[in-house]
Amino acid sequence: MSLFKSMKKQTYAVIGSGALGGLYGAMLARAGHDVHFLLHRDYGHVSTQGLTIESIWGDFHLPNVLAHPSADTIPPVDVTIVALKTTQNHLLVDLLPPPTREGGVVFVLQNGLDVEQQSVEVVGKERVFGGCCFLCSNKIGPGHIRHIDFGKIVFGQYGEISDVMTDKGKRICAELNAAEVDAQFADDLAVVRWRKLMWNIPFNGLSVVLNASTKSLMDNVEACQLSDAIIREVHAAAAACGVEVPDAAIEITLENTRKMKPYDSSMRLDYLNKRPMEVEAILGNPLRVAQTFGHEMPRVEMLYQQLKYLDACNANL
Repeated sequence: MSLFKSMKKQTYAVIGSGALGGLYGAMLARAGHDVHFLLHRDYGHVSTQGLTIESIWGDFHLPNVLAHPSADTIPPVDVTIVALKTTQNHLLVDLLPPPTREGGVVFVLQNGLDVEQQSVEVVGKERVFGGCCFLCSNKIGPGHIRHIDFGKIVFGQYGEISDVMTDKGKRICAELNAAEVDAQFADDLAVVRWRKLMWNIPFNGLSVVLNASTKSLMDNVEACQLSDAIIREVHAAAAACGVEVPDAAIEITLENTRKMKPYDSSMRLDYLNKRPMEVEAILGNPLRVAQTFGHEMPRVEMLYQQLKYLDACNANL
């Protein structure tokens, strides 16, 4: 028997219980973990009606959910999952202290680069993991998540690697796998982040600027060529920053998107619903980091400028 299987199940909190946090938190809760969900608009519904998950991993309903309208009522837990949009990270200074007050770790599952920094400012670098979710999932109603494709989590320690955090990371990974979530613990978080940016930058950004789903982008010759060029530009920027993402990741990114079920990116959904887009985390931060290494990304910079304009237009409506 695995050492982790013989240990008491860890407790979790989910900060941001939407398409991502709601899905993974529900999977852990179904597997027998105490999972505390912080909810805003959905609190009344979920506290009485529970969570409904439609998933390629199997549909299920959780009738009894540990729902909280405020972080102040969340007890100390072992692992706090941060699944907010990065546009709300300024709230973490108030949301993280209650569940982490007895030394629990923070597990940041957000898009972008260096998005862990706000969590580090609250709990310290030695207690933070960062991860990327290769996931197609949407919240389609109060407490109702529809997961249509993929779902893998790849994560690692943010900052210097320590044996203590490595053990904690492997335990989280084992618990996710036991909950039927495909998870992998990685040695190099920077590689994981840049690898995901190779998808997020072209397909989140172009989905807004070209008003297109992933299928529309891949079915159009010119849009597909543009996506390929941006992926290669991001790949080259990673190398300039000392992060070696395998060359094979370029074609894998395109091929996975070709096979993906038609999907509206999170950034496009935010734009259409007139919510702030994660432009800085997904495009601005990588641009600035690359520039510190003397490397420019002209296509990404143009995409960034277009998205900033569209974001400002939405904000002024």
